[in-house]
Amino acid sequence: MEMSNVQVKIIGCGDAFGSGGRLNTCFYVNAGPVRFLVDCGATSLPGLKQHGINADDIDAIVISHFHGDHYGGVPFVLLDAAIHSRTKKMQVISPVGGQRRIAALLDLLYPGTEVLEKLDVEFLEYGANEVLNLEGWSLQAFDVLHSERALPHGLRIEVADKVIAYSGDTSWTDALFPLSADADLFICECNFFDLQVKGHLNYLELEKRLPEFSCKRMVLTHFDPQMLDMLDEVHVECLSDGIELFV
Repeated sequence: MEMSNVQVKIIGCGDAFGSGGRLNTCFYVNAGPVRFLVDCGATSLPGLKQHGINADDIDAIVISHFHGDHYGGVPFVLLDAAIHSRTKKMQVISPVGGQRRIAALLDLLYPGTEVLEKLDVEFLEYGANEVLNLEGWSLQAFDVLHSERALPHGLRIEVADKVIAYSGDTSWTDALFPLSADADLFICECNFFDLQVKGHLNYLELEKRLPEFSCKRMVLTHFDPQMLDMLDEVHVECLSDGIELFV
C-alpha cells in the first residue's frame, strides 16, 4: 500500500490549562517540500524539540486566533530561529494584526533582544472566506464563534492534493460543514463532554450532528478534565500528544 505524502504530527492537543498534562495546540504538517505548523501554543517549542523538529524544519506558522494557547509559542520559535542563525524565509500567517501582536510579545518577553531584525519573516494576513494561495498550498479561513477579540477562524488547508480542515476554537456553528466538506482530515475542537460553555463545543451536541458531516476522517482535540475522563463514551477518534496521522 502506498503511504500518504502528508503527515500530521500532534505536538500538542491540550486546552489552555494543560489538562491531563497535555501541551497547548500545535500540529506539524509535513507535506514533503512544504512543512508548517497549524497553531503554535505557548508550549510548542519544547514540544517540537521532543520530536526532533527544529526551526529549519518549519516553513510557515498558521495561527487560527489570538489566544496564548494557540499562538503564545510563536515568539519562542522565532527567538530559537534567530539564535540558531536561520537564514531562509519563514511565513507567519494569521488574522489581521499578527505582526503587531507578535512584535509586542517579543518586546515584552525579551526586551532589547533582536529577533525579527535577524530573521527573514514574512507576515501574511487572511480574512474570512478568502483563499490565500501560497507556494505549493492554499488556505481558506472561516468565521467561527469564539472570543471575538481573539479574531477566531476555522482553517481549510489544501496541500499535496489533500484537504486538512481545523475548526479552531468555536461554539457550534453551521460553518463547520463547508469548512470540513469532503476534507481528508477534519480536526475538530471538543473542549467539553456535556457542559455548555460559550466559545467551545461539547461532545453531546457534536454527536447529534455527526451524520451531517461529509469529511472522510474526523478527530477531536482540546479536552478539559471531564472530557478526558469520558473518552470511553466518545465514539469519534480522539487525539493525544505525540501521535502521527497520515493523510
